[in-house]
Amino acid sequence: MKHRSILLLAALALMVYSCQNKPENGNDMTLSPESGTTYKSGEPVNVKIRLDPSTKFDSVVYMLDSTRLGAKKDTSALTIKTDTLPLGAKTLTAKVYNGGKDHDASSNFVLLAAKAPEEFTYKVEKKYPHDTSAYTEGFLYKDGYIYESTGNTGKSAIQKSDLETGKVLQKQLIDPKYFGEGSVIVGNKIIMLTWKDKIGYVFDKSTLKVLSTFNDNVGVEGWGMTTDGNKIYRDDSTNRIWFMDKDTYHATGYIDVCDDKGPIDSLNELEYINGKIFSNRYTHDVILVIDPKTGAVLQKVDMSNLWPKSQHPASYTDSDENNNVLNGIAWDEKGKRLLVTGKKWPYIYQISLIKK
Repeated sequence: MKHRSILLLAALALMVYSCQNKPENGNDMTLSPESGTTYKSGEPVNVKIRLDPSTKFDSVVYMLDSTRLGAKKDTSALTIKTDTLPLGAKTLTAKVYNGGKDHDASSNFVLLAAKAPEEFTYKVEKKYPHDTSAYTEGFLYKDGYIYESTGNTGKSAIQKSDLETGKVLQKQLIDPKYFGEGSVIVGNKIIMLTWKDKIGYVFDKSTLKVLSTFNDNVGVEGWGMTTDGNKIYRDDSTNRIWFMDKDTYHATGYIDVCDDKGPIDSLNELEYINGKIFSNRYTHDVILVIDPKTGAVLQKVDMSNLWPKSQHPASYTDSDENNNVLNGIAWDEKGKRLLVTGKKWPYIYQISLIKK
């Protein structure tokens, strides 16, 4: 609902702007489609300027976000193909030129996934012990070890554990005033975000020694991270997944994640697997499989009852139940094993996916 409200406000602002911006003869000009109109990926969008018949002009140039689409000498519609466009809100602008001067009309539309995601469930293949003190934020597997970044102010750390035994072998706390978040392995380094502090950490993968910190100005907050080997993907509590340079940690682009009904927010822990992004959705018992080129949710995995509530400690409070949720996806590339866990859970689960 939050993102639809934002889209509505943006649409209203653009409508006001369009109404105030008129050609010299004072006639209104409007742009269709109407602001906030939704389309499914693959559906054509016909963009058309509407002018008073008496309005004189030389040409109309159409823009999608900051990209020039084309020009017309009349008011006939220009058609946008959407099958390869990233999803989310798109801003349309028409520049009407006359005698070297131009006037703008603006609108927007929202592009959603072409179809509903495929529905999957899971099968537990094996269980491994997990450190129940670890408030899991980032969850990684490499060469037999689990690398885990943990949250909670004053207790946030990066740690290395043996998968088979669950024993914590190395641990490095970060500054106690920071709340640790997601992490990713890039070469011989581990990059880790903090939640609201706008600080990132770089660790030596072998020793877990802090090598450096950096200013993290990407996105609203620091949440999850993963990599395809060429760039880093990270999210920020919204439905946006940002692209980051793996060496400078600067933003290089983004996708907005949507299914066929609307934007999907609260994307959290991420893992890049076989050309797709797997994501927890915070406080939801679900894993989403996302197209990293368009942001479309391709598959949805129902993770209900992975660690059944009936097995939770009797000492668990309502706060424990609300906070210690599913959060952790790791992929063993060599062994082709999918590993998942949750915050302070006693187990790491090796699972396989089953189509419903």
